[in-house]
Amino acid sequence: MWRWLHPYAKPEATFALTQKLIPWFAVPGLVLVIVSLVWGLAFAPPDYQQGESYRIIFVHVPSAMWAMGFYVGMAIAGVIALVWQIRTAELAILAIAPVGAMLTFISLFTGAIWGQPMWGTWWVWDARLTAQLILLFLYLGVMALYVAFEDERAGAKAASILAIVGVINIPIIHYSVYWWNTLHQKSTVTRAITRLEAPSIAPEMLWPLLVSILAMLLVCAALVLMRLNNEILRREIHRPWALQHLGIHFATADNKKEKGDADAV
Repeated sequence: MWRWLHPYAKPEATFALTQKLIPWFAVPGLVLVIVSLVWGLAFAPPDYQQGESYRIIFVHVPSAMWAMGFYVGMAIAGVIALVWQIRTAELAILAIAPVGAMLTFISLFTGAIWGQPMWGTWWVWDARLTAQLILLFLYLGVMALYVAFEDERAGAKAASILAIVGVINIPIIHYSVYWWNTLHQKSTVTRAITRLEAPSIAPEMLWPLLVSILAMLLVCAALVLMRLNNEILRREIHRPWALQHLGIHFATADNKKEKGDADAV
């Protein structure tokens, strides 16, 4: 079942795959970002209660959703790194962590902006907000563990363990609005999908929101793949295939040829 993972234990194979995938994520993602923002900010109708201020939803909801989603992906990579000892999975954790931290920060920042006019305060120690803040600390903790050890593999193992342990925070974030009495509203899109209910948001607002969610996923996935490529090259820079990709091999060959021609003269 897991044999398909084995070829990607080789950094060269993972690098070749990500090189092919990056344009398929980046280009549609950037197009959909423009479409979703223009659609949501300019053409979606104002909310009957919140007026124009609700439009921050087109940034806040996708960032909050994928902050959790990318952490789950990081935890899966941690399991693969520990169980199958695949080094590229360790690099995937390092590639995901900064992107996930950025998404978490954006969700907290936009949530504060949205909460101020709605709740009358920038921040409350609400169950969901607190759990989301813990998620940011978990991302930062994973990044810190990577550089806390002189041995990179030891740091990668410690980061993998934290990524796996910290995944318990994800259901806490999602279900906090159901388990406790919080100011944060309950989920709309995910609740409709998981419970097969009609969404409580108007279609004129729902569709640009769905597009923005997809756009955020594609763009951030492209960023992760780019970071993974850079990490692979940084660690495999002494390999012929990496030198060839960077053009160093050809430059060296040309220099030798020029030097040989000069000696002949």
